[in-house]
Parts: sequence; C-alpha cells; structure tokens
Amino acid sequence: MPINFNIGLLGHVDSGKTTLARALSSISSTAAFDKNPQSVERGITLDLGFSGLLVEAPASFPQGEQLQLTFVDCPGHASLIRTIIGGAQIIDLMLLLVDAQKGIQTQTAECLIIGELLQKKLIVVINKIDALPENQRETKLEKLRSRLSKTLSATSFGSQVPMYAVSALEGLNIPELQLGIREAFYQPERNTSAPLLMYVDHCFGIKGQGTVCTGTLLQGSVKVNDVVELPALREQRKVKSMQMFRQSVSSASMGDRIGLCVTQFNAKLLERGVISQPGYLKPIYAVCLRLQPIRYYKTGIKSKSKLHISVGHDTVMANLILFRDKDNQSANFQLAREYEYVEEVLPAELAATDVIFALLQFETPVLTSPDSTLIASKLDMDVHSSSCRLAFWGRIAWQTHSVNYIQEELTQLRVFKQKQKVGSIQRVVNPNEVIVQNLFKKETNRDLYVGKKVELSTGEQGLIERTFGQTSKVAITFREALSPQTITNIKDVQVLLNCKKYVFNKQAGLFQ
Repeated sequence: MPINFNIGLLGHVDSGKTTLARALSSISSTAAFDKNPQSVERGITLDLGFSGLLVEAPASFPQGEQLQLTFVDCPGHASLIRTIIGGAQIIDLMLLLVDAQKGIQTQTAECLIIGELLQKKLIVVINKIDALPENQRETKLEKLRSRLSKTLSATSFGSQVPMYAVSALEGLNIPELQLGIREAFYQPERNTSAPLLMYVDHCFGIKGQGTVCTGTLLQGSVKVNDVVELPALREQRKVKSMQMFRQSVSSASMGDRIGLCVTQFNAKLLERGVISQPGYLKPIYAVCLRLQPIRYYKTGIKSKSKLHISVGHDTVMANLILFRDKDNQSANFQLAREYEYVEEVLPAELAATDVIFALLQFETPVLTSPDSTLIASKLDMDVHSSSCRLAFWGRIAWQTHSVNYIQEELTQLRVFKQKQKVGSIQRVVNPNEVIVQNLFKKETNRDLYVGKKVELSTGEQGLIERTFGQTSKVAITFREALSPQTITNIKDVQVLLNCKKYVFNKQAGLFQ
C-alpha cells in the first residue's frame, strides 16, 4: 500500500489553489476541483477539495515503494476560514500560495498563522507568474521573494523556507515544484494504536450499497467489517467496504484519505463531521485552556464576550471568561487552584511570561479528542478588513461532558473577583474602637462581614467587631491603639474593606 502524505494548499481567495491542485494531480476524489455548484457559479472554492498524485518514494525507501501525495485544496474566501482550520489539522505539508502581483494579503497571513500554530512544514508557492511582463518578471519576483523572506523571518518558519515561482494555469515550473514536494517529504508520525478518529468532509448514498463517507483518518485505523460510530447522530454502523483513490482496500490507518462505505443512513445528516471508535467521543460543553495570544490580533479580548471557536471539524460560538494565576506559579491549568478574574487582555501587550487562562462555554457542544488544539476568532469582522481575525489558540486542559456542568462542575472552578468597599469614620469611641458609616448599603446583611479585616488609609488594620444601630454602620476594633495623628484627622481617613467573591459559586459568599 502506498505511503500517504497530505499536502494542504492554503492562501488568499483567488490565488489559484484549485488550478494548482489540478496541475499537480493525476487523480481526483469526489470532493475535488470545485464540484460544488456554488463554487462553479462564484468561481471560488467553498469547501475542502481533494486530489492525488502517485509517485515513486524517495531513494531512502525500499525499491518499488510508492508515495501517495494527497492535495487538500482549502478555500480562501474570508467567511470560510473555519474550513481552512478544519483542513489544516489533517495535512503534513503546507503549500502557501501567494499571488505574484498582489503579494501577501489578509487571508495569506491568517493561513500562515494557522500553519505556524499547528506546527506544519511549509513551502511557499508564488503563483500566476504568467501575469508578470516577461521582461520584468525576474526583477519583480526577486523583490517579492525578499519581502516574503522578511515576513517569514518573524515567524517560527524562519527565512529559509523553500520558494517556487510557478504558473499553475500554463504549467510553468510545475515539474520543479513536484520535485520540491518530493524532497520535502518526511515520514509523518502516525498514531495507529489510538482510538479511530476520522474527519468526514463529504457524504453521499449509493443505492443498494450504503452510504459513503469520504475523509481523512486523524488517528487510529479501520478495516472492513469494523463497527464505527457517528457520534453526532449517536448511531453505529458496520464498514462494508473501503476505497483509497478508487482502489479497493481492506484497511486504512492514520493519515490515509479514504472513502468508507457503511450501512445506509441519511447522508444529508452528516455532510461534515467525524467518525470514531464507538464510545470514544462524547459531546463537550465547556473547556479550560491556557490562552496563547496571536500577536497580529489588534482588538482586546474581553471576558463575557463571544468568539467563534474552531476545534476539530466544528466551528461554534462560545462565551469567554478570562482568569490568571496571580502569583504566576504554574503555566498548567489546575482545577484545585485559585485564580483571579481578568476583564480584558490585549494580545500585543502580553509578555511571553504572562499566563492567562480561558474558560469557553460552547453554545453548541463539540466533538473532539482530548488535548485538541482550538482556535478562537472573530469571523464576523468585516470581510474586507485588513485586520487579522484570529484572536488566540490553545490546547484543551480541562473539559466537561455534563449537560448540567454549571451546577455540577463549574462551582469547583475557583475564579474570584476582587471587591473593595470604602467607608468613613463617623466617630471615635476610644483609641481602639471606631464607628464606621457608608461601608455598606442599607439592605446589605452586615452580619456576613463580622470578623472581616479592614484597613485604614493610614495603614492601620482592624476587624469588624459587630453591627451598630439599625442602619448601615459597624463597629471596628484595633488591637493596637490608633495614633494621635489619625484621631486628629479622623474625618479625612478612609476605611477600606477588601474581599474576594467567587464568580461561579455565589453561595460561597465573601472571603479574604
């Protein structure tokens, strides 16, 4: 069986990805080359397309071994970044297409960021060189290569990324690019012993045979007669047959692109989704993770805001709460630790040593494996904006499968807000006791605060001894007598009560 190697074609809309996929390929799959009617009508790719090329494996492999290059054509249209994120997770090598005339554009940069954070190997392809006047072509290409090298040097890819200048439309330099792809091949790590997880990008029924799900195995393996689960439908099906680029096979493993024929179900219910080992995936309702900011995102990331979260093949809305370890003691999330609530962070201003965590509460549950990487973005930003829409990313550190997680589990998350109340001294009873007013509202239950510490603006510390009278006053006592200076200027002295309040456990009350 050939070794499968998945190559993603990413870039700005209309940079020629589909044309290049066609130029590089010899075999197309059911989802290749813009077969979607809307794609044909609009002249752009709306979904992931797959095609392939069978070549001899590099010399380091046994003689006669073949290499199956599978090309994943990712859409470049601004509103379809969620599809790119889903596609990027199944590729081994990334071809970043750059229009020879336009250079790096907004979505080019976003694709570069996705490749960087998902740690993909990269080749840059400068396409449409036929659009450059022949007598100026080399000069213009040299300037573009220089600009690209400068941009790449600021990323984890570095400035030595291989670059190829081609015309996919006219076939210029395509053989050189194919050779470059072969040279860039490496043996990807394939976790075949893990539970089966397959990303499905296309489904259709065949009368009398069953339903065919085409997709890529993200982990594990599958063989004919296995029972697999469609977790989104909560149904199980038997594998009747399999094909890999029109060739029947009896088994497949991580990294392979296959068509899986299972016993009949309504294909319209699973146009895109996942197939897994029975019982492996359960709906996830909320997650915690360490927030990894994307430096090009210029807007503040705020608690209580909503973001698009792309994880696995899902993109859903989620509510966000930010918090931090006040002492920066650990970069790893721990449910038992106490954390301070954070109102807002600005990615550009966060230092590498700053540790910010995020709680994401999904509006629709997601299906993904443990420790998955997710990306948070603002996909509702103006599609014509030149601003980066990708806000942050992270790896799931905690998750919940409980529908009632707010009552059953969230109360264990010890995120607190600092509360400060300010009052004034009405009168001095003696050097060790004062009566304080305006520290509480009339309707406040003052008994809850008896025994709490307070501090004067002079630095002297005392305790709330008891409530006083029928209004909002309290008596405060001091172990050490107040200084004569404090007593003389008593009208100018403030009384400060600092407390903490848990965000997710209102019943816990106030504490210090």
